[in-house]
Amino acid sequence: MFITFEGIEGSGKTTQLRRLAERLPDAVVTKEPGGTPTADRIRSILLETSSTIDPVAEVLLFAASRRQNVVEVIKPALAAGRVVLCDRYTDATLAYQGFGRRLDLDRLRWLNDWATLSLRPDLTLLFDLPEETGLARARQRNDVAPVDEGRFESEDLRFHRRVREGYLSLAAAEPRRYAVIDARGTEEEVFARMLEVLRDRAPGVLP
Repeated sequence: MFITFEGIEGSGKTTQLRRLAERLPDAVVTKEPGGTPTADRIRSILLETSSTIDPVAEVLLFAASRRQNVVEVIKPALAAGRVVLCDRYTDATLAYQGFGRRLDLDRLRWLNDWATLSLRPDLTLLFDLPEETGLARARQRNDVAPVDEGRFESEDLRFHRRVREGYLSLAAAEPRRYAVIDARGTEEEVFARMLEVLRDRAPGVLP
């Protein structure tokens, strides 16, 4: 089963993915951008605050990173019968570059399909909270992070509002694939909500 974790900056999706991975020691855990040596090098370009990147070049770099991850990690793991947990995937491109940067959604969908060999998640967990809250969390996290990956957090609140609204629009359009999880509250509370969703939507995953 292929499960993706999505959400605005500071939504806590990465923390929840790590907690779930502790419950599923045989799962393959990966991330975007990144996941392979080549994709990790692309990640360093995309997320450094000092990087100035044209929006189209940005989306092409994300697609290149995603392609490497799909070919080298995700598809082989699924073919071997493994559960794959991925921190962001194609929906992030639609939310950030489509709704956030206002690039053409149809072109982005085509690019996503080409880069991923049309591989879609079985379940997408969207961790949702107000953009003001998420951005404050993310900026606080970046202040103590050992690696500078705060380029998107430097965008203004209107950008992050468009990203959140984009995610919710995508979720409303595909309710059978998406599960929206309230990301407000404590880490434990959000984890409990996620487990409830998984028991309902992916009962074979949890031990």
